[in-house]
Amino acid sequence: MTALPKTPAPAGPPAPETGVPVYRNPVLNADWSDPDVIAVGDDYYLTASSFGRAPGLPILHSRDLVNWRIIGHALERLEPEQAFTSPRHDCGVWAPSIRHHAGRFWIFWGDPDHGIYQVNAEDVRGPWSRPHLLKAGRGLIDPCPLWDDDGRAWLVHAWAKSRSGIKNRLTGHRMSPDGRELLDTGRTVVDGDALPGWFTLEGPKLYKHAGWYWIFAPAGGVETGWQGAFRSRNVLGPYEGRVVLEQGDTDVNGPHQGAWVRAADGSDWFLHFQHRGPYGRVVHLQPMRWTDEGEGEEAGWPVIGNDGEPVAAHTGPVPVEQTTVPARDDDFPGGRFGRQWSWTANPPLASDRGNHGEGWTVAHSGDGLWLVCRRTADAHDLRALPNVLVQRLPGDPCVVEVELRLDSDEPGAKAGLAVLGDAFSWIGLERDDSGIRLVHRFAESVAEHERDAAHPRPAPNGRARLRVEILPGARCRFSARTGEDTDFLPSGPPFAATPWRWVGAQLGLFATAPQGGGPAGTAAFTGFRVT
Repeated sequence: MTALPKTPAPAGPPAPETGVPVYRNPVLNADWSDPDVIAVGDDYYLTASSFGRAPGLPILHSRDLVNWRIIGHALERLEPEQAFTSPRHDCGVWAPSIRHHAGRFWIFWGDPDHGIYQVNAEDVRGPWSRPHLLKAGRGLIDPCPLWDDDGRAWLVHAWAKSRSGIKNRLTGHRMSPDGRELLDTGRTVVDGDALPGWFTLEGPKLYKHAGWYWIFAPAGGVETGWQGAFRSRNVLGPYEGRVVLEQGDTDVNGPHQGAWVRAADGSDWFLHFQHRGPYGRVVHLQPMRWTDEGEGEEAGWPVIGNDGEPVAAHTGPVPVEQTTVPARDDDFPGGRFGRQWSWTANPPLASDRGNHGEGWTVAHSGDGLWLVCRRTADAHDLRALPNVLVQRLPGDPCVVEVELRLDSDEPGAKAGLAVLGDAFSWIGLERDDSGIRLVHRFAESVAEHERDAAHPRPAPNGRARLRVEILPGARCRFSARTGEDTDFLPSGPPFAATPWRWVGAQLGLFATAPQGGGPAGTAAFTGFRVT
C-alpha cells in the first residue's frame, strides 16, 4: 500500500467575492459529533453520535446542506437497557453511518463496550426497528455498510484501543444483504501501522465510485489529524491512500471524520467535524471534486476544500439567502420537550417506574415542562443524575434564559439551569426550612460535591428567571431575576465550560430532592430561549 502526502489538484474553488450568496463554516455550530450524511432525491439526512443520551441517533434534514432542522431520533432507548440506567456520558452510540438501500433507511453504529448495532426504517421519521446486535465485542467502532452492484453487502469498521487493545487499522467483512449477519471473521483492509507517520486511523466511510472502492477515513487524532482517502479495485483491498484534507494554513484544527455526499445537481461535497473543546465537534461543509478520470496514478482522486485545505466560506449547492440553526427554544407545549433535548440516561419505562409510580415529567394540558423532584442520593452531583434534560451548548456567544417555579415543601428539593460537562455550574431554586432561595452552585472536574458559587438569596414567590450568558471561549456568566428584582442580578464569578472526554458541554434542566419517602414536588420550566 502506498501513502502519498497530499492530492495534487488544479486551481482551488472560486473565492466567494462574486455576489452569489455564500454559506460560512461551521454550518452546524454545536456538538454534532461524527456526522454522516446521505442524499435521497433533493433531501439530505444527517445523523451523529449521541453517546449515552436518550433518545439517541438524532436525524436532521436539509434541502441545501447548510440549513438543518431536527426531525426525530432513530433510537428511543439505549441497549442493553440496564447498562444505561445511569449516565455514561462517553459511552453508547459512537460514530454512526446512515444509508438508503432497497427503499429503507439504515443506521449502523458501534458501542465500544458491546459491539456493532443496526436499525432500519422505511420512513426516516420512523418507526425504526429495534436495535439489532450485528457483531458483539469490545472496541468495535465506526461501522459503515456498502451494498454492492452485484447484490453482495459489505461492512468496514475501526477499533478502540481502550477496549480491544487494537487501533490504527480498519477491518472489512462480508455482510448478509439484510444487514443482520456478518458472513466471515473479517480481515484487515487498511493497516495504519504500515503507513509512515499515520496513527489513530478510524472513522471509515465506504463508497463505490468510478469502478473503485473508496474508504474515506481520518487519522492523526481529532485535534491535530487529517482526512485520508483510500481506493482499491477490490473491496477487501489492497488499498492505496493519500491525505486529501488537512489544516494547512487555516484555523480549522483536525479536520476530522465525515461524509461524502453528491448533490442533486451532480456536485460533490464533504461534511466533517472540527474539535472545539467545550463546544464539542462542530460541522463544516467543504466543496469537493474529482481529478480527471483515467488510468493514471493521479487520476480519479477526491480534492476537498481549497486544494486540500478547509474553506471558511463558499457558494453552496443551492444559493443560501439566509441561515438558520436547529431548534433551541422551547415552550414545552403540553408538558412535552422538543427534539433538541435528551436525557442523560434511559428514562424509566412505564412498567418499572420508581418514585411511587412517577416518571421524570408530569403531563398536563398547558405550556411548560414539569419535572419531578426525583429523590436520589446523588443530588449533590449533576454528572451522576440520569434525569437531567440536556441539549447542545451553542458554539456562538448567546444568552440562555428560562423561567422556573419550584413547587415543593421538601427541604433540599432543588431545580435549575445548568452548564454541564466534566465540571458543572448551575443556578436555580432550593427549598430549605425557611423557604425557597435562589442558589448558584458549581463543581470542579475533580470535585465529588458541588459548592456555592454565590451567597443564596431569598426567592419569596418560589419563582425566578434564570440566565446564562455564554461568552467567547465558552465562559459562562450566570444571573437571575426574582420577584423582588427589577433586573437580572449577576451571580458568582464566570464559569469556564468544560467538555466530557468525547462530548461537548451541554445546557441542562433538572429537578431533584434528597432520599426519602413520598413525592417531593415538581419544578415548572417555561419560556426556554437562546438569543
